[in-house]
Amino acid sequence: MYDRILLPTDGSDASLAAATHAGSLARTAGATVHVVSVADSRNRFESPSSGLAPDAWREAERDRAEAAVADTVDRLPSAVDVERTVTTGIPQDEIRSLVAETDADVVVMGTHGRSGLDRYLLGSVTERIVRQSPVPVLTVRADA
Repeated sequence: MYDRILLPTDGSDASLAAATHAGSLARTAGATVHVVSVADSRNRFESPSSGLAPDAWREAERDRAEAAVADTVDRLPSAVDVERTVTTGIPQDEIRSLVAETDADVVVMGTHGRSGLDRYLLGSVTERIVRQSPVPVLTVRADA
């Protein structure tokens, strides 16, 4: 049923909880897990008064994405086939593209479970993927 599982990660507790579920699903189905993290290309702090220079932002985001992939892969069972991807762009756009590129059968993503103003202000990559994905999306809460 599932041969290719796409597992987006940002290194958060929610993403690591999703890795546990993706690993179990992959082991049961004999699937490959494609672990991906997106270095966000949108520097919210790029202005004369707010702090991070563009190069510093890109480097920090790339480092965060690489660490997120490494931490997530460490949560997967050793018997599971894994492919790693670190890319740069707008997270929901890159994840949607990777669903097609990897020919994923399912996406497994963590969710922080924010609601109200937090959700409105921060947005939710997971919510956007749930709404726009052409394949099923399994969401896992951070406290799972």
